[in-house]
Amino acid sequence: MRKIVGICISMLFLICSVASAEEYATGIVFDDSNHNLVYDEGEKGLPDVRVSNGREIVMTDQDGRYQIAVDNDTIIFIIKPRGWMTPLNEDNLPLFYYIHKPDGSPELKYGGVAPTGDLPESINFPLYKNKELDQFKMLLFGDIQVASQADVEYLAQDFVEELVGTDAAFGINLGDLVSNQLWLYDSLNKTTALIGIPWYSIIGNHDINFDGQSDKYSDETFERMFGPSYYSFDYGPVHFIALDNIIWNFEKGNYSRGLSEKQLEFVKNDLALVPNDQLVVLTMHSPFIRMGGLQELFDMLAEKNYTFSASAHYHSQEHVFYSSEHGWKGREPHHHLISVTACGSFWKGAPDEFGLPHATMSDGAPNGYSIVTFNGNRYSIEYKAARRPADFQMSIFAPQKVALNEAGDFQVLANIFAGSERSKVKMRVGKDNPWIIMEKTEDEVDAYYKMQKEAEESENPPRGRKLPDISECQHMWKASLPDYVQKGKHLIHVRTTDMFGHTYDGYRVIWIR
Repeated sequence: MRKIVGICISMLFLICSVASAEEYATGIVFDDSNHNLVYDEGEKGLPDVRVSNGREIVMTDQDGRYQIAVDNDTIIFIIKPRGWMTPLNEDNLPLFYYIHKPDGSPELKYGGVAPTGDLPESINFPLYKNKELDQFKMLLFGDIQVASQADVEYLAQDFVEELVGTDAAFGINLGDLVSNQLWLYDSLNKTTALIGIPWYSIIGNHDINFDGQSDKYSDETFERMFGPSYYSFDYGPVHFIALDNIIWNFEKGNYSRGLSEKQLEFVKNDLALVPNDQLVVLTMHSPFIRMGGLQELFDMLAEKNYTFSASAHYHSQEHVFYSSEHGWKGREPHHHLISVTACGSFWKGAPDEFGLPHATMSDGAPNGYSIVTFNGNRYSIEYKAARRPADFQMSIFAPQKVALNEAGDFQVLANIFAGSERSKVKMRVGKDNPWIIMEKTEDEVDAYYKMQKEAEESENPPRGRKLPDISECQHMWKASLPDYVQKGKHLIHVRTTDMFGHTYDGYRVIWIR
């Protein structure tokens, strides 16, 4: 009996020792009325603000105070509530987190977080009142992927100059901000900051520390620059979740797509506090295809009535709709956007008259960005080609000259850059002739991109870095020329209406001889 009691006392002592070793961060989330980033006497603490350690989520009390467990590698962050905004740094990056790494990051080529020392007595988070309407816009930049300072300058001229003065509330970089050259973060951030809106960032497979000897240590430089690699926030009536779906395997020297157990626990806890009728928007770098943890994520979202997600990574553009056959359990198919990339084809291709590479993606769509407009729990998406008019939404392929006896056998191809299976596309030849429904096809390539690739292999190739190999286009439509076409010049008119009701027109002149 004495022996059993002794064991019990020893076990109790061990449990108490472990419990006492766990640290707790405390602090206050407050209305920083004088904008000095310091919690001053008389400033009001904000109740019911969510605070997370990357797994658990706690709510501030009526005085704005919180307490949450931490270890020696924790990023504490707040989940920005509607009607409030966090401070921004000089590069317009939101400051919504505190990094607790007493010993700092391990030694890395590009440098991680410096030692933060002991846990502060109080970790306070300032917020500012921010008018957030039910209707607002955000920008999505996929794969900026700069590999040199020259690429940063391409970004400045291709995107920043036309976006100054945008009415978008904020932007999200969908990962692969750089192309392994993590030293370019600073220059890149200072460039996008000139647009004048807050920028949230997501980690991509080209944003990680390849010398980080586990996935845990692959995000150190990203964390130093941007904070946690996954997080969430509210803006207006919409709840946003930024995911890190890149898992680094140091031993094998490669990465896979997936969500860690800790991250899935965070998402579960986060979604439990989101009303089912609130629109939930998931943003990530790599698409859902072959992503570990996808079914668990889908199960968590099953009760949410309104969802949307966006990624990049593929350097092509596509709308994917997930249904029960993919494990989706929601009442409506889940819409996932694989967004156009900013760098297009990695800033490659022949330079134009301004010295900028045309950077057309391998599916024939120009490089650009996505504009998402929210209105309550609804949203719509517009694709915008860099430095092109907003209504430039397609290319139409037909030869300049066609023999009359061959006209009926010729297929007109329309590359609808942001088209989906829900797009309606039609064509007519001549002003008053009837419309012809065009058929969506998935086994075609973009003819103009093919011509550029052939030119690169010619005896006199154009200047510029060679484009990537051509890929099948997921947004191509085709139709034959009608039998009634006679000799002469004709105008081919293609009209498309997308899933959101946006209608666009394109034209091509053809000569029937």
